[in-house]
Parts: sequence; structure tokens; C-alpha cells
Amino acid sequence: MVFGQVVIGPPGSGKTTYCNGMSQFLQLIGRKVAVINLDPANDALPYECAVNIEDLIKLSDVMVEHSLGPNGGLVYCMDYLMKNIDWLESRLKPLLKEHYLLFDFPGQVELFFLHENAKNMIMELIKKLDLRLTAVHLVDAHLCSDPGKYVSALLLSLSTMLHLELPHVNVLSKIDLIESYGKLAFNLDFYTDVQDLSYLQNALGQDPRSAKYRKLTKELCEVIEDYGLVNFTTLDIQDKESVGNLVKLIDKSNGYIFAGIDASAVGFSKIAVGPLTLTFQLTVAAVQEKYIKDDEDFDMTRNNDTK
Repeated sequence: MVFGQVVIGPPGSGKTTYCNGMSQFLQLIGRKVAVINLDPANDALPYECAVNIEDLIKLSDVMVEHSLGPNGGLVYCMDYLMKNIDWLESRLKPLLKEHYLLFDFPGQVELFFLHENAKNMIMELIKKLDLRLTAVHLVDAHLCSDPGKYVSALLLSLSTMLHLELPHVNVLSKIDLIESYGKLAFNLDFYTDVQDLSYLQNALGQDPRSAKYRKLTKELCEVIEDYGLVNFTTLDIQDKESVGNLVKLIDKSNGYIFAGIDASAVGFSKIAVGPLTLTFQLTVAAVQEKYIKDDEDFDMTRNNDTK
């Protein structure tokens, strides 16, 4: 049994940087890591990859040969990879004995909530190679500063979770830059826990650009709340504690914490229902204190600037 992560998210959410930082962290704690680049448009890799889709197909070649744009070209590349999945399997098999796998996927979100080939490919690999994978869905934390964009991120996260049908961790990446785009309307735990979205609707109603979509926004928020599946953890990829907390969460979701444990069903159950909630609440509070100025700090800074 081999464990790993399927790293996905919109363009610019930090997937490649995440794979680079995560592979370095996992190696520091003693795991052998293999990064598999499945993004045919990613031609400037900061990490050494064990498998590279560009050895099979390149987006630039597809766009020229078939007169496709970037989006159509990426769909074509995923279709081609699915049809040639034996190529991928043959390169993964030598890594299965002792490696932890990181799959770096393209940023085209349609591949993970609409098209079937990426999902079918992942399921085929899980079945044939006995993989235990967690989907790590990165969302840029700055979206929290805009209520409309935050609702869109929630919908994308929910759609992806339902489509992929994998153990799933949603991550607010670049949390260290969260206030660069404006002050948050609510505390950070409002966005990580996806609390009562009616407050978000009120904030949207004050924006004249979105006021006419108030009824649609209300219905979408109710769908998100009815499913009750989406929440977020936070990540600063340059902070070891932040990465370590995320690794613990991922290890719990894909079963890595159970690997090699010879215990009864009761023993497994105790680990599975461990006190994650309290730890997570403390972590969110610590993240808010570290990266987000409260009103008093903000006022003091502003007063000092005016002196």
C-alpha cells in the first residue's frame, strides 16, 4: 500500500510551490518522496520530478498540431494520458516500494469537477497500484477578502469533492499574504469553518455589483450549507509548523497514521476519532494572531504612520 497526495486547485493557487515545499518537508521528517508532474504546461519546475508528463506529451505541441487554445489543449492532454495510462503505470511501479507520492496536476478546474478523464485516471491508478491518495485542493487565501469570490471558492471546493470522491482536504494557501488584498470582514474561523453564510449574504448585498444576484447567492449558500462538507485548513508553505499541521491532517485522511500499526479495531477507532477539533480551533486562532492584525493593532499602526 502506497500513500500520497493529489494536488489540485485553480491557476495561481500555489500547487507547484506546494509540491516543492511539501516534498522538502517530508524528506526532512524521513520520508522518501517522488513528485509526479502531470501538468503539461508546467515547463519551469522548481523540484526534481520522478515522472514528467512532458516525456509523453507537451501542451505547446498539442496547441500547434490541433489548433487548440490552452484549455482545450489541457483537456486533450488529459485524454491522451488516460488512453496511455500504461505509460504512467510503468513509471510509477518502480517507486511504489518505498516512496510517498505527490501528483502535481494542471490548474484547469474543469478537469476536476466536470470532465471524467482525470478522475478515471486517478481511480485506475488507485485500483491497479493499491494507492491511498488524498486530494489536496488549494485555494488562494486572498479570495476571503471578497465575499463573491469566497462563495465561488466554496462552490468549486464542494463540486470538486463530490466529483473526485476521494479523501479531501481544502487548503487556504498563501495565508501569510491574506491581508495584502484588504481587511477581512470576519474572523478567520468564519472562513475556515464555513460558518453561517447569511452574514456573507449581507456583505454581498452592500455591493451594488452583486446586489441583483442576491437571490441566486442565497440559494447557492443554502446548497453549500445543506451539504455541510466544505471547510478549510490554512497553509504558509514557508512555515514548518503550518506544513506539519497540514501533514498530520492529510495522514489522518488517507490512513498513513495507521500504516504498520498492529492493533485491534478499538485501537484504530481511538486514533481515528482523536481530538482533532480542539487542536484545529487552536491552530486557526494562532494563525489569525500571527498573520492578521486586530483592530487595535491596525489603529496603532495607522496612528504611528500619521505622526
